[in-house]
Amino acid sequence: MWPFLFSINKEEIMRHYHSLRKTKDFRLVYRNGKSKANKYLVFYYRKNSLEYNRLGISVSKKVGNSVVRHRVTRLIRESYRLNQENLKIGYDIVVVARNTARDLDYRKMESAFLHLAGLHNLRRAKDIEESTNCNHSIL
Repeated sequence: MWPFLFSINKEEIMRHYHSLRKTKDFRLVYRNGKSKANKYLVFYYRKNSLEYNRLGISVSKKVGNSVVRHRVTRLIRESYRLNQENLKIGYDIVVVARNTARDLDYRKMESAFLHLAGLHNLRRAKDIEESTNCNHSIL
Protein backbone atom coordinates (compact mmCIF):
# COMPACT_ATOMS: atom_id res chain seq x y z
CA MET A 1 0.00 0.00 0.00
CA TRP A 2 2.17 2.88 1.25
CA PRO A 3 5.57 1.43 2.01
CA PHE A 4 6.89 4.63 3.57
CA LEU A 5 4.39 4.28 6.43
CA PHE A 6 5.85 0.97 7.50
CA SER A 7 9.42 2.21 7.69
CA ILE A 8 8.62 4.96 10.21
CA ASN A 9 8.62 4.10 13.89
CA LYS A 10 5.54 5.47 15.68
CA GLU A 11 7.67 6.46 18.66
CA GLU A 12 9.71 8.75 16.43
CA ILE A 13 6.56 10.53 15.28
CA MET A 14 4.96 11.07 18.65
CA ARG A 15 6.65 10.54 21.98
CA HIS A 16 4.11 9.35 24.52
CA TYR A 17 4.17 10.59 28.08
CA HIS A 18 2.64 9.07 31.18
CA SER A 19 0.06 11.12 33.01
CA LEU A 20 -1.32 11.31 36.51
CA ARG A 21 -5.01 10.51 36.34
CA LYS A 22 -6.24 9.56 39.79
CA THR A 23 -7.15 12.10 42.45
CA LYS A 24 -5.15 10.03 44.95
CA ASP A 25 -1.98 10.52 42.89
CA PHE A 26 -2.52 14.28 42.67
CA ARG A 27 -3.08 14.47 46.44
CA LEU A 28 0.14 12.57 47.13
CA VAL A 29 2.11 15.06 45.07
CA TYR A 30 0.37 18.07 46.66
CA ARG A 31 0.83 16.80 50.24
CA ASN A 32 4.21 15.08 50.11
CA GLY A 33 5.90 16.89 47.26
CA LYS A 34 7.79 20.12 46.96
CA SER A 35 6.57 23.18 45.12
CA LYS A 36 7.82 26.36 43.53
CA ALA A 37 5.94 28.97 41.55
CA ASN A 38 6.46 31.79 39.14
CA LYS A 39 4.08 34.32 37.66
CA TYR A 40 2.36 31.81 35.37
CA LEU A 41 2.68 28.31 36.85
CA VAL A 42 2.92 26.40 40.11
CA PHE A 43 5.15 23.32 39.84
CA TYR A 44 4.84 20.42 42.30
CA TYR A 45 7.00 17.32 42.18
CA ARG A 46 7.54 14.15 44.16
CA LYS A 47 9.89 11.20 43.67
CA ASN A 48 8.15 8.05 42.47
CA SER A 49 9.43 4.49 42.29
CA LEU A 50 8.98 4.19 38.53
CA GLU A 51 11.40 4.30 35.61
CA TYR A 52 9.59 7.26 34.06
CA ASN A 53 8.01 10.59 34.91
CA ARG A 54 4.28 11.13 35.19
CA LEU A 55 2.71 14.51 34.42
CA GLY A 56 -0.49 15.96 35.83
CA ILE A 57 -1.94 19.26 34.66
CA SER A 58 -4.51 21.32 36.53
CA VAL A 59 -6.19 24.36 34.99
CA SER A 60 -8.94 25.93 37.09
CA LYS A 61 -12.13 27.52 35.79
CA LYS A 62 -10.73 30.82 37.05
CA VAL A 63 -8.30 30.75 34.11
CA GLY A 64 -11.11 31.02 31.56
CA ASN A 65 -13.73 29.12 29.63
CA SER A 66 -13.17 25.59 28.34
CA VAL A 67 -11.50 26.74 25.13
CA VAL A 68 -8.95 28.83 27.04
CA ARG A 69 -8.36 26.10 29.65
CA HIS A 70 -7.81 23.48 26.98
CA ARG A 71 -5.37 25.74 25.11
CA VAL A 72 -3.35 26.32 28.29
CA THR A 73 -3.36 22.57 28.95
CA ARG A 74 -2.07 21.87 25.43
CA LEU A 75 0.72 24.43 25.82
CA ILE A 76 1.86 22.89 29.11
CA ARG A 77 1.66 19.36 27.70
CA GLU A 78 3.66 20.36 24.62
CA SER A 79 6.28 22.13 26.75
CA TYR A 80 6.70 18.93 28.74
CA ARG A 81 6.67 16.63 25.70
CA LEU A 82 9.40 18.50 23.85
CA ASN A 83 11.60 18.78 26.95
CA GLN A 84 11.01 15.47 28.73
CA GLU A 85 14.37 14.14 27.52
CA ASN A 86 16.04 17.01 29.39
CA LEU A 87 14.37 16.17 32.72
CA LYS A 88 15.52 13.75 35.37
CA ILE A 89 13.60 10.47 35.49
CA GLY A 90 11.45 9.02 38.29
CA TYR A 91 9.21 11.90 39.35
CA ASP A 92 5.52 12.70 39.55
CA ILE A 93 5.04 16.27 38.34
CA VAL A 94 1.91 18.40 38.70
CA VAL A 95 1.72 21.73 36.92
CA VAL A 96 -1.01 24.15 37.98
CA ALA A 97 -1.75 27.05 35.66
CA ARG A 98 -2.29 30.44 37.22
CA ASN A 99 -4.76 33.00 35.95
CA THR A 100 -1.99 34.93 34.18
CA ALA A 101 -1.15 31.91 31.98
CA ARG A 102 -4.22 32.42 29.80
CA ASP A 103 -2.54 34.94 27.47
CA LEU A 104 0.82 33.20 27.04
CA ASP A 105 2.25 32.03 23.77
CA TYR A 106 4.18 28.77 23.49
CA ARG A 107 7.64 30.26 23.98
CA LYS A 108 6.73 31.98 27.24
CA MET A 109 4.95 28.88 28.52
CA GLU A 110 7.97 26.72 27.74
CA SER A 111 10.25 29.27 29.39
CA ALA A 112 8.09 29.31 32.55
CA PHE A 113 8.02 25.49 32.63
CA LEU A 114 11.78 25.13 32.20
CA HIS A 115 12.43 27.88 34.76
CA LEU A 116 10.50 25.95 37.41
CA ALA A 117 12.08 22.62 36.43
CA GLY A 118 15.46 24.29 36.90
CA LEU A 119 14.51 25.67 40.31
CA HIS A 120 13.63 22.14 41.43
CA ASN A 121 16.89 20.78 39.95
CA LEU A 122 14.91 18.45 37.72
CA ARG A 123 16.81 19.40 34.57
CA ARG A 124 19.65 17.13 33.58
CA ALA A 125 23.14 18.58 34.09
CA LYS A 126 24.04 18.48 30.38
CA ASP A 127 20.98 20.59 29.50
CA ILE A 128 21.78 23.19 32.16
CA GLU A 129 25.39 23.52 30.98
CA GLU A 130 24.30 24.11 27.38
CA SER A 131 21.82 26.81 28.38
CA THR A 132 24.35 28.69 30.54
CA ASN A 133 27.30 28.52 28.10
CA CYS A 134 26.38 31.17 25.56
CA ASN A 135 28.83 32.24 22.89
CA HIS A 136 27.22 35.61 22.30
CA SER A 137 29.67 38.38 21.60
CA ILE A 138 29.15 41.70 23.34
CA LEU A 139 29.00 44.58 20.88
